[in-house]
Amino acid sequence: MEFLFKPMNQSDAEEIAEWEYDEPYSFYNPKSDEEDLKLLLNSNARKNIYYSVFNKDRKLIGFYTFICKGKVMEIGLGLAPEITGKGYGKDFVKAGLQYAKTHFVCSKFTLFVATFNKRAINVYQKVGFNPTKTFMQNTNGSEFEFLEMEMPLNGGGKTFVHD
Repeated sequence: MEFLFKPMNQSDAEEIAEWEYDEPYSFYNPKSDEEDLKLLLNSNARKNIYYSVFNKDRKLIGFYTFICKGKVMEIGLGLAPEITGKGYGKDFVKAGLQYAKTHFVCSKFTLFVATFNKRAINVYQKVGFNPTKTFMQNTNGSEFEFLEMEMPLNGGGKTFVHD
């Protein structure tokens, strides 16, 4: 699958805000976290951070956030609900990392994922991310356990290659 990255516009943000995932992934519904939803829908807050991802047919299929913290690139991502669980995750993550490598200066990537999301953790590990720590985070009206994962640009001992 081909992926095209563009800075997120208001129309894309509003479409993403309506995404609804099946259980147990409803945790990731944009409307589940009021604070994250406000960021998504605020064009000033989104600027230079949120990117829409399209397939070759120009259909919105996902998004990325890229936040530079020194030379560490913190990424966030989401696939459209109808795309999840269909085997696109690994290529989607690789495409986002490649985009970040060519558009930003960073020496390692980091991300955070809810520990119940074994499907995503598996994808991140296959791409070369390694778990670093778990922590509790207040979000979506409660407290949840998250896993921090990181990957040096050299892929943590694995070669970072686009298939």
